Amino acid sequence: MTTPLIKLGTRQSPLAMAQAEETRQRLCAAHGWEESAVELVPVIASGDRIQDRPLAEIGGKALWTKELDGWLAEGEIDASVHSMKDVETLRPEMLTIAAILPRADRRDVLIGAASIAALPRGAVVGTSAPRRAAQLLHARDDCKIVSFRGNVATRLSRLAAGEAQATFLAAAGLERLGEGSVGHPLDEEDWLPAPAQAAIGIECRADDMQTREALAAIDHAPSRAEISAERALLEALGGNCHSPIAVLCRYDGQQLSMRAALFSPDGAERVEGSARFAPGSEGAAELGRDLLARATPGIAAHFSGLE
Repeated sequence: MTTPLIKLGTRQSPLAMAQAEETRQRLCAAHGWEESAVELVPVIASGDRIQDRPLAEIGGKALWTKELDGWLAEGEIDASVHSMKDVETLRPEMLTIAAILPRADRRDVLIGAASIAALPRGAVVGTSAPRRAAQLLHARDDCKIVSFRGNVATRLSRLAAGEAQATFLAAAGLERLGEGSVGHPLDEEDWLPAPAQAAIGIECRADDMQTREALAAIDHAPSRAEISAERALLEALGGNCHSPIAVLCRYDGQQLSMRAALFSPDGAERVEGSARFAPGSEGAAELGRDLLARATPGIAAHFSGLE
């Protein structure tokens, strides 16, 4: 019998390729395939090509997914690998997230200082993430935010060049690139992560049952439960890439515990809530509705439309 061949689409950045390699390794291990049974097909995404402007100004999260979505629709690839925090909340009906890999370290890492408190007075901090900017300004309103986009190497080089005194990177991304010793991880209880941070998702056509079955073998149920809940929270909030939202969600094998905070972009306003609920329930959506009901106008204005 011929070994099935899966064409796995991925962005071409070093981190995306590392995530695709992890996916290939897990697929081959699960099915006893040779490495050649899974072909990696890289694409340069629009989000990688355009790095001089914040993502929110140039089309949002779709810039990470639209090329791969097109290839899936045309049958050029069988599945695509994504960082789940970069995937729009509402996806085309023809596609399905067939697998979520075991979630890695969801913390942010601060580069340039040992802690938020240790940042110099008036520090210039580079980030293009509304969550990171708002959460920092909430804790340290003396800091100044400058836009920082690009892959890990680009942002580290910009930091080294003196464009900012500090920046943030995802711990999971650094680990996947073999840079796990860089910077200072921030306590996730004090500095809440991004929704779906540190999770790799694999998407395929909903009607491609052969690929769905192959991918099901590497789906990690606890990670899927967390990611599904965090995306349900985003949907209830109408959150998009403009929306400063932070969330910490943990699955204990029976229930999910979720803490979420919404901010105004300048960090001056904040609303927080928490809930415990069963996977697949309305718990995350109910928390989202509660947060919106208590949000100030300066917060609510930034949770008005999904992407």
